[in-house]
Amino acid sequence: MSGFANLDAAKWVEIAQAGGDTLLMLAGALPLTLLIGLPLGVLLFLTAPRQLHARPRLYAALSLLVNLLRSVPFIILMIAMIPLTLAAMGSSLGVRGAILPLVVGAAPFYARLVETALREVERGVIEASLAMGASTRQIVLRVLLPEALPGLIAGATVTTIALIGYTAMGGAIGSGGLGDLAYRDGYLRSHGDVALVTVVLLLILVQALQSVGDRLVARFSRR
Repeated sequence: MSGFANLDAAKWVEIAQAGGDTLLMLAGALPLTLLIGLPLGVLLFLTAPRQLHARPRLYAALSLLVNLLRSVPFIILMIAMIPLTLAAMGSSLGVRGAILPLVVGAAPFYARLVETALREVERGVIEASLAMGASTRQIVLRVLLPEALPGLIAGATVTTIALIGYTAMGGAIGSGGLGDLAYRDGYLRSHGDVALVTVVLLLILVQALQSVGDRLVARFSRR
């Protein structure tokens, strides 16, 4: 047990608190990510060339914005957003300071996955709805989203796992959670046992969420 000398009772309490902070960041950022990413992805799909409301210039602008936000490493994004985060959230540290950068980093990622899922819907289904006089809103709500639901769930699962990775990376600049603990104790203090436990907990969380997502995809695919 000498290899786990740093894992005393106080450290386990700290690990539990860090795990709770990671879950809080995920619970705060994921709903906002989906609420922003879904309509943004629908807008990307509708305004793309040869789609229902093709707007090449608007699509190019939105696509550029999404690509830029997706390409910025999350740690750099958090640092660049510190003034905005301070103004909006009152702090750039801890769980509160992590929510806004997490949403800004993950929402464009999910939007692109939404666009990809909608493109998988058969063109004939959309054309049949148009022939029956369906409005754009009806096509989106009653055709596109239901038909693409398995892909949307799969995209949400991937985005959730990406958010977990973002929370871990954010620990390097004080966002809290398991990533922060792994960086402070596991890296800076060379406590390999603490780092190992945090990595294992993150892997368990990722695997659990992936399993839930896979089951939901399978269930709605059968429907």
